[in-house]
Amino acid sequence: MDKRKILIQLDADEQASLFDRVVAVDAGAEVLFSHAGVQPEQVKDLVHGAIFTRGPKDLKSTAIFIGGSQVAAAEQLLRSALSHMIPAFGLRVSIMLDANGSNTTAAAAVRVATRHLVLQGMKCLVLGGTGPVGRRAALLLGSLGAEVRLASRDFKKAQEACKEIQPPGANARPLPFQVSNSRELLEALHGCALVISAGAPGVRLIDGASLKQSADLKLAIDLNAVPPLGIEGLEVMDKGAQREGIIYYGAIGVGELKMKTHKACIRKMFEQNDLVLDALEIFDISKTV
Repeated sequence: MDKRKILIQLDADEQASLFDRVVAVDAGAEVLFSHAGVQPEQVKDLVHGAIFTRGPKDLKSTAIFIGGSQVAAAEQLLRSALSHMIPAFGLRVSIMLDANGSNTTAAAAVRVATRHLVLQGMKCLVLGGTGPVGRRAALLLGSLGAEVRLASRDFKKAQEACKEIQPPGANARPLPFQVSNSRELLEALHGCALVISAGAPGVRLIDGASLKQSADLKLAIDLNAVPPLGIEGLEVMDKGAQREGIIYYGAIGVGELKMKTHKACIRKMFEQNDLVLDALEIFDISKTV
């Protein structure tokens, strides 16, 4: 008889994310163990509790989800968890990282883009690119062969982010751009067919006049759901809306695919015990939903 599907939620926040718990249940987790305020030094005992309690053939029914709002802290938890598994003896469980929804949001945004554009060799701009969603969107675009421009108000931050992003199989990392005024925005947008706005909530990054002057722009995706939206003239519910030659997607328009991807990833972890689902792997799973 198959074991019950146990999902172990690791969260660095003081209180484990209720959002992540609800999605886990809706995705088919039969038992959910939530741990809040988790520090890297505490992960060893949690991982060993997961891998030593069931035989290797039953470990596909146990999985770990790392979420919460602190992306850097979650990445530390992932590294720690992987270091304490024992794959040589089959003692490991599948694990997924999606702190602050950064991986599933970026995957959904880029997957939406592939439905309208062939990204190989295409110029693409990621605004707010130094944040967790922007970095992952840039990584995924680069993995598809796009020529990615990563923009920030601070050029040094953009440079640092570009150095850390290494798309597999790509010849070049994203190119850093400073965008702190309309002139710099138009320079960054020049020649781009796609723009993804991944900035902070309630911050406008593209004005309507700049959009009208961007002759090559075909698709605009805004991942901010808090007014004012990141792209002027775009609506949060837009899902393929066309205005003046540009296709628009708002945060809620992308959100449906993001949620489907999140649930598909959780279900996938219960099929085998050796998955590590980070940005690239989650993007691959998004093809199936």
